[in-house]
Amino acid sequence: MATPFNYKHLYYFWVVAKEGGITRAADKLNMAVQTVSAQVRELERSLGYALLKPAGRGLVLTDAGLAAMQQADQIFQLGEMLPAKVRDAVSSPTVRLAVGISDGLPKLVVQRLLQPAMAEPHLRLLCHEDELDDLLGDLALHRLDVVLSDRPAPSNANIKLYNHALGTSGVSWYGNDKLVQKAKKKFPASLAEVPVLLPTAHAAVRSRIDHWFEQHGVQPRIVGEFEDSALLKTFGESGMGVFPAAEWVHEELLAHYDVQQLGACGTVKEHYFAIGTEKKVQHPLVQRLLQVSSTL
Repeated sequence: MATPFNYKHLYYFWVVAKEGGITRAADKLNMAVQTVSAQVRELERSLGYALLKPAGRGLVLTDAGLAAMQQADQIFQLGEMLPAKVRDAVSSPTVRLAVGISDGLPKLVVQRLLQPAMAEPHLRLLCHEDELDDLLGDLALHRLDVVLSDRPAPSNANIKLYNHALGTSGVSWYGNDKLVQKAKKKFPASLAEVPVLLPTAHAAVRSRIDHWFEQHGVQPRIVGEFEDSALLKTFGESGMGVFPAAEWVHEELLAHYDVQQLGACGTVKEHYFAIGTEKKVQHPLVQRLLQVSSTL
């Protein structure tokens, strides 16, 4: 009969794996090497697989050890968050909203999407920007309440996720006064003559813009590509080139940047999604965010 599973044994294994050896782990834990080694062996016995194997003067993870380490990382990282969670729960009343921001989502759009939550008087907003796949991993571990993205979450057999459509926005071209005046007469053919700035493929709208160019037979004169939407607009304002932006934030764009609208990008649309782990959203502030869809 297998030895009952023990989380203390898992913790010792986790420290050994992180430190790269039993001796270093024993020093960190302030325990005898023999004790740490025995605890790891007990874990291996309970699981029925070797988790570590010799490599030179140290130890490396086996395939079973890699799988165990991935789970241990999730378990103990959540455990490290426990004191802060408890402290927040008994401190002054706050409504916490942890939002993941896909790095392809324009910053001005993010600001507008979050407006419904900003009216909460006791709001504590935490925003984390990263690639969508990494954010979805944090969402699955309940480190985030919601992820905002310009594309839906891909299907994943290991994580049940729900895409809540927030709406769409048309896209237009913008630039400083000099470039807009130069490009207006022959737009959109003029985009082959004036410098053009584009988002990278991190933004879902990029492929739609490329298709729009093809439909109009335009070979754009691309002089810059940007992952960060704020940088794209800053360089556009400086006169480096004309650039696409969501019409939904037209007023904010003109208020923040010294640019003008050149013309619409046809039927090209940006799409916005709130991604969560529940089909029926429970978090009250996320429910407010979903109301944005009726205004887009």
